[in-house]
Amino acid sequence: MAVPAHYYRSEEVSGDERERLIIEHLPQVRLIARKIHERLPESVTLDDLLSAGVLGLIHAIDNFDPAQNVKLRTYAEYRIRGAILDSLRASDWAPRMKRKLARTLEAGLARAEQRWGRAPEEAEIAAELGIPVEEYRQKLGEVAALDIGELEFLRDERETPILLKYVSTPEEDSPAMQLEKVELERLIAGAIDHIPAAERTVLSLYFYEELTLREIADIMGIHFSRVSQIKSQAVLRLRNAIGHRWPGVRSGGA
Repeated sequence: MAVPAHYYRSEEVSGDERERLIIEHLPQVRLIARKIHERLPESVTLDDLLSAGVLGLIHAIDNFDPAQNVKLRTYAEYRIRGAILDSLRASDWAPRMKRKLARTLEAGLARAEQRWGRAPEEAEIAAELGIPVEEYRQKLGEVAALDIGELEFLRDERETPILLKYVSTPEEDSPAMQLEKVELERLIAGAIDHIPAAERTVLSLYFYEELTLREIADIMGIHFSRVSQIKSQAVLRLRNAIGHRWPGVRSGGA
């Protein structure tokens, strides 16, 4: 049986075939870039994300190996998403004050959790921070976009949700990194089991189903800004929960 052209190793692909594959997968780049762009401040342009995504696509095509039993489309999605997130990280798009605020909120959540010995409620976290609940919710909204690249979604070749992951690194395909991802997946899954039901729902719809905040708001019957606050709090909980056993979680993100 003849092997389809798009399954050949990069060194066997002609220039014309490489160009065809790039053009064929450009809609995939646009789709991924737009979904990420929806979660970012207006100061981040879609064109910048598209440029980074195209570079990720080219890298995927040039390095694709069908012997790994992964579809090119799946591998390309992984590389496109990783390239876009890496570009955001390199540009340091998030204002330093917002990163500092996120660390402050996470620290307050950690203190409240230690005080009560369970997942603290909003009022308890706000009290630990010495601010009213409404002000706490407002601050959650201010750091809503900082989780991009902190907890990102990855699918396998069956397009089944398998992992909430951190920003890709150059060593991401090494056996050591694969083992670390498995461990991280286990830690996150365990942490998710211990957060409030509403936060689990938002995380599932946002990261696994990749719905927008407005779509989630419609499903849950609440304002989209409230969804944003719930998501931010859920991410802070996860970072706090796994930070003790995963060095670099706090230092590497917000």
